[in-house]
Amino acid sequence: MITALLRNLILLVLKSAPPTRLQGPQRPPRVRPGAAPPAAPGGAGLTLLLPAVEEQGGAAGRRDARNAGAPQEGAPPAAADADGFTIIMQTYNRTDVLLKLLNHYQAVPRLHRVLVVWNNVGEAPPRALWDSLGPHPVPVLFKEQSANRMRNRLQAFSEIDTDAVLMLDDDTLVSAPDLSFAFSVWKLFPEQIVGFVPRKHVTTASGVYSYGSFELQDPEEAGGDRYSMVLVGAAFFHRRYLRLFQQQPAQVHALVDDTQNCDDIAMNFVVAMQLGAGPRAAGVFVKPVDLRNLERDARSGHLGMWHRPEHLLQRSHCLNRLAQIYGSMPLRYSNIMLSQFGFPSYANHKARV
Repeated sequence: MITALLRNLILLVLKSAPPTRLQGPQRPPRVRPGAAPPAAPGGAGLTLLLPAVEEQGGAAGRRDARNAGAPQEGAPPAAADADGFTIIMQTYNRTDVLLKLLNHYQAVPRLHRVLVVWNNVGEAPPRALWDSLGPHPVPVLFKEQSANRMRNRLQAFSEIDTDAVLMLDDDTLVSAPDLSFAFSVWKLFPEQIVGFVPRKHVTTASGVYSYGSFELQDPEEAGGDRYSMVLVGAAFFHRRYLRLFQQQPAQVHALVDDTQNCDDIAMNFVVAMQLGAGPRAAGVFVKPVDLRNLERDARSGHLGMWHRPEHLLQRSHCLNRLAQIYGSMPLRYSNIMLSQFGFPSYANHKARV
C-alpha cells in the first residue's frame, strides 16, 4: 500500500512544472497498514513516505552469510534473500584502491557478500593477502575472468543469493549511510535502477540522440534537471536483470565489446524495455551526501574510460545504435531526486580529510 501511495505521489510530482528535489528525514513516521498517511501540502506528503535508513541487522546477516559459506562454482542460483544485497565490483589494475574499498564496505549494513570481477587476465588476485588479514565480517569472492571485457560484471553469477545487487565501480567510495538509504529506496522500487549517477539522452534537431549529463539542456524544453538513465556503476537493481542482459540480442553484446563501453546504457535499455510504455523511468536518482572518486589514489596511474577523448562520442553512438537494434527509444524522463537530510557522522567528514 505504501509503495502504491508513494508511486502515485511521484507521478503527481512528475506532472508539475519545476524539477522537484525531495528531502527525506532519516527516520520518517511509519504508516500502519490500512491507515491514511498524515496530511501534508505538496511534496511533503511524499517526504513522509520515504523509507527509514537501514541501520540494523547487518551484523547478524553477515555472520549468517559467513557461516553458510559461498556457493560452489557452477552451482545453480541460490534462493533469493530479500533482506540484504550483494556487491559486484569489477576491477582492473587498481589493486591498492580495491583493498581500501573492500575494507570500507565491510561495515555496510545488510551486505551479504562481495563479488570482485577480476579483469587482470593472467595476474592472480590478492586473495591470499585478503584472507591472511581476516577474519572479515563479509565474505569476498574473486571471480577471475578469461578476457578483459566491460560486460563481465553483468553476468548472472551463481553466488548472488540476494534479490538486490549493488554494482560499484572500482574507484567509487559511497558512504555507508548513503548506501543504507538507497537500499531502502530500492525496496520501494525493485523494478527500477536506484542509484547515485543520473544521465540523460537528448534528441537533437536532426533526430539523432546525444548523450549528456543530468544538467544538459534540452533544446525543445529549454531546461535541464531531468534524467533518463541511472548509471549502474553506483546503483542497486534486481538480480534478474543480469540474466535478462545475457538474453539480449547478440548485436547489443557486440556493441559493448567493440567499444569497451556502454554496458550501463544497455542495462538502462533492458530495464526500460521491461517496464514498458508507462511513465516510469528506468532509474530513480538518489542524491548522495558523500560519494568520492578514488581514481587518483591508484599507484598504477590507470585512468578510467571517461578520460578517453572519444568517450562521450562513443556513448552517443551507443544510444543511437541501441535505439536502432531495439527499433525504438524506450528511455523515459524523470525529474525525481530523493535525498536524506545530512547525517551527523558524515556531515563534515569530507572537510576534515
